[in-house]
Amino acid sequence: MKQHFMMFAAYNAWANQRIYDAAAELTEEELHRDTGAFFKSVMGTLNHILVADRIWMKRFTGEGDAPSQLDAVLYQNFEKLRAAREAEDARILAWIDGLSAQAVTGRFSYMTVTDMRTISQRLAPALAHFFNHQTHHRGQAHMGLTVLGQPSVQLDLVAFQRTEEGRAFA
Repeated sequence: MKQHFMMFAAYNAWANQRIYDAAAELTEEELHRDTGAFFKSVMGTLNHILVADRIWMKRFTGEGDAPSQLDAVLYQNFEKLRAAREAEDARILAWIDGLSAQAVTGRFSYMTVTDMRTISQRLAPALAHFFNHQTHHRGQAHMGLTVLGQPSVQLDLVAFQRTEEGRAFA
């Protein structure tokens, strides 16, 4: 099961790089333009993905900064946001790599952000949610890029699995 989550951590970093490469082609105004996504703009959506990742990584590891609002804007500057994203992706990869098989099948507890409840659950389903959440909102960022005239970005998991890096997991 750990190999499965290593694949998703590597896929996540790969897909984020592709989305950020496409977003780098936008003007400052386009990055912040409301495209109808849940978090409005490409920047709002990319910030939310980082916010949620930091919240979950704080829950998983007990370390790092965790915003207290799901719509927090951590960075207005695209290059700073991109650098933070790359650092978080490296952190996720390293953490997943360091998990034992026992930890993956174990339980953990955390406090929710929205209604301040303590939740205890198995780690593996929480990791499935963690990576699925990123995919969901990357799809919204992709939609924003498309609305802004950028060519479609290939983000399919199978496309990643066909790359040299992805073949290690396929």
